Order: sequence, then C-alpha cells, then structure tokens
Amino acid sequence: MKLLEGKTAIVTGAARGIGKAIALKFAEEGCNVAITDLFYDEVAMATEAELQALGVKAKAYASNAAKFDDTQNVVNQIITDFGKIDILINNAGITKDTLLMRMTEEQWDAVINVNLKSVFNFTKAVQGGMLKQRSGAIVNMSSVVGVSGNGGQSNYSASKAGIIGFTKSIAKELGSRGIRSNAIAPGFIITEMTAKIPEDARKQWEAAIPMKRGGLPEEVAKVALFLASDLSSYVSGQVINVCGAMNC
Repeated sequence: MKLLEGKTAIVTGAARGIGKAIALKFAEEGCNVAITDLFYDEVAMATEAELQALGVKAKAYASNAAKFDDTQNVVNQIITDFGKIDILINNAGITKDTLLMRMTEEQWDAVINVNLKSVFNFTKAVQGGMLKQRSGAIVNMSSVVGVSGNGGQSNYSASKAGIIGFTKSIAKELGSRGIRSNAIAPGFIITEMTAKIPEDARKQWEAAIPMKRGGLPEEVAKVALFLASDLSSYVSGQVINVCGAMNC
C-alpha cells in the first residue's frame, strides 16, 4: 500500500519549485492533492496536469496566501471539492533580500505576510476539520536562515524563524487531538528562486556546504513525505534541516 493512499493534501506555493516536488511525491504515494499559487496560469495548469497523470485527484487553485479571507475561501472550496484535508504543507514564500539599511517597509511587510502570515492563515483554516477528524499532519517550510540568520535577509530570516516558533506552539496546542506539526529547514536548494543568485555568490554557498552541492527539490520532498505520513507518527514539534550539513 502506498504511504498516503486515501489522504488529501493542500500544498501552498506549489506551481513550481519545492512545492511542486512535494505535490508530485505525494501524488506518487497515492495522495489526492490540492495545490495553491498566486495565479492559475500556464505553469499551475501544467503542474495540475502532471499530478492528474499520476492517477490521483488533483486540482490547482488561485489564492493569495497572505490574505486571510482568500485563504478561508480557498480552503472551503477545497473541502467542498475533496471532502476533507489530512495534510497541510505551508510552502508559499518569497524573498526581497537587501541590507537592513536599504530595506523598505514594503519589503519587510511583503516577506512577513507571504512567508509567515500565510502559515497562520492556512493552519487556522484547516484546523477545524482536523480537530473534528482527530488527525492531521502540518508541515511548515522554514529555512536554515530561520535557524541561524543571514546577512542581507533580516526579513526572510525573521519570517522563517517565526515559522519555527509557530510550528512548535501548534504542536503543543493540537497534539492531544492527533494533529502533528513539524517544520523543514532547507539549505541551498536548486530552484528558480536560487537560480537568480549571482554565480559567484552561488559558488560561495556551495563551497560552504560540506556535501559541496546544492540540494534538489526532490530531496526536500522526501522529508516532507516522511513528516506527512505515518512513518513519523510520533514526531511533532520538530525542525529537520535539509542542508547537506551546512547548518548542524
């Protein structure tokens, strides 16, 4: 039997990158998958088709994860379409990197709202259904810079550190009802987002990683699968670094 047979998952920010890799891995393991992204565009439609080709129920939704009402509405629609939600992967995220002396209020607010407030929005929206069924797995995408900080990323680091505190608090709040909450802290993962980093900076990152390479989205997806499945049935409130020993 597949690890997620009969389960339904929401994966936010899943049209591409790590979110897409997680959605595909889940679908391979028999999970029905609802993916959300800011737009229902050609990229989202292509990911939706890839998921459906794996023989599971899959649908993409346009939703601004930073908006509370948008999130409530899309979760209600997903419950109508799929019947239930067993797994939530809070993956939506952006970067607006710059030194604090140059950072604008807009750059700070945008990153906090998309990266951190979205986790509150979606977790609150799915909480009721998970409480009723007395089960659920929540996996929040943090970052190694949320654990250790990084110059030029004070907004991003703050948002990802906030996710860790939120994850641990929810694990304590909801554990008695069979709901688990964990976080993944990826290091340097090769995605469209990291592809924008200048080559010299990328090489410096890779040189600082003991495994001497960036990680793949699929490698993060395998950890998400572990945390979403019964393989981790007694794991909650934890942060797993997926970083090639960059931060250990």
